[in-house]
Amino acid sequence: MLTVDQSIEAFLDAHKDARLESYKELLRIPSISTLPEHRPDIERAAQWIVDELSRIGIEHARTFDTAGGHPLVYGDWLHAEGSPTILVYCHYDVQPVDPIELWETAPFDPFVKDGRMVGRGSADDKGQLHMHLKAAEAMLATRGTLPVNLKFLFEGEEEHSSVGLEDWLRANAELLAADAIVISDTGFFEGNVPALTTSLRGMMYAQIDVSGPPVDLHSGGFGGAVQNPANALARIITELKSASGSVLVPGFYDDVVPPTKEERFEISCLPFDEGDFHRQTGVPELVAGEPGFSLLECMGVRPTLDVNGIWGGFTGEGSKTIIPAHAHAKVSCRLVPDQDGEKIFEQLRDFVAQVAPRGVKVEVQNLGTAKSLRMDANLPVSKAAAKALEATFGKAPVAIRSGGSIPVAAMFDEVLGLPITMLGFTNPDDNAHAPNETMVLLNYETGLRTITRLWDDLGRMSPLEARMGGTTA
Repeated sequence: MLTVDQSIEAFLDAHKDARLESYKELLRIPSISTLPEHRPDIERAAQWIVDELSRIGIEHARTFDTAGGHPLVYGDWLHAEGSPTILVYCHYDVQPVDPIELWETAPFDPFVKDGRMVGRGSADDKGQLHMHLKAAEAMLATRGTLPVNLKFLFEGEEEHSSVGLEDWLRANAELLAADAIVISDTGFFEGNVPALTTSLRGMMYAQIDVSGPPVDLHSGGFGGAVQNPANALARIITELKSASGSVLVPGFYDDVVPPTKEERFEISCLPFDEGDFHRQTGVPELVAGEPGFSLLECMGVRPTLDVNGIWGGFTGEGSKTIIPAHAHAKVSCRLVPDQDGEKIFEQLRDFVAQVAPRGVKVEVQNLGTAKSLRMDANLPVSKAAAKALEATFGKAPVAIRSGGSIPVAAMFDEVLGLPITMLGFTNPDDNAHAPNETMVLLNYETGLRTITRLWDDLGRMSPLEARMGGTTA
């Protein structure tokens, strides 16, 4: 592995223990954006980041309120005359921790085990946010300056569909003026191979609510005379997909552009070990989500529909013979370019109403959408990021298509129109959104060096060169 500037290397080595303690301190704040009771924790995390930005020498560090209710954190350092201005994005909010019983320890009591930091947010996305803080700190502490102009934007509602963010971006586009954007909210390829993400799927998230009687009814006295909302919901769910995995919602695939032969060839050339991936998932068998497409294609360039949760009725120990008053399901669709989340929601809503059995009331709520995005790995900043990854990790990164969604990426594209580079460092087995989330500390430590190397390389680039290119929504 090649190294970076020796003074920065010495600083990072000398402050490793303190850096890990700081990392743990941020992870201890339970900044769960989807649960209202954690609003004070969201605010505490935002203030922690503001204080840290100010401490290391980043200027104008402050929070901004959004219509979504969770604060954005902003800070900048703009004294590299003649050098590009890079807008850096990460998010500090995290997912809920359930099922809590599957965690090895308390989710917000981080610890190091087998070379990994364990704790909610260690990978997604506090770990990567913390890397950017510490990379900037190392450069400012050793040189008193940065080679590029940096603007930091750290979000507190990414896990909550970035509600209200787009309006804020439009109102503050001048504040965010830059030459390029670097987003660190992605990861490496299977086998922990360095990677740059070149596409993101969009998202549509909905909730299906099925209600029957105003209260639970005795199944012996009313069974056979009234429709059971839980049974009705189960029937609705089974109508959404075929046994082979295809989505049955009419019109769902109308706007899907199939991958080209060249794209499919590129995907097939990725160093994917299906056996290792199978073992990582822990499932009895891998099942491609759609006939005629490979596993990687189904995970990256094809749309999906998944039930994320179902609840209703009696679920405690023992038995309770009731017809539940209501039942609910959360359903998400990962969408590919040219699919529109609002249109997909309307198609889902209408289809659910069509297949719902008689005797119940059914409502479908739209809980949020995000657009898909394609990026060009040959843009100057992306090529510089690839070189920085190779110089620090010792291996050229692969270009991958992510199955995930990052709402802000498409918003940046639409509102700011700047070239976007997805530079992420998490290990593919990070358990993001699941119990025992982890970040491989070698990724974290080496990623710090990648970031400083990238800023040095971009500092030798003109603003015009950094701005070259764009994105394609």
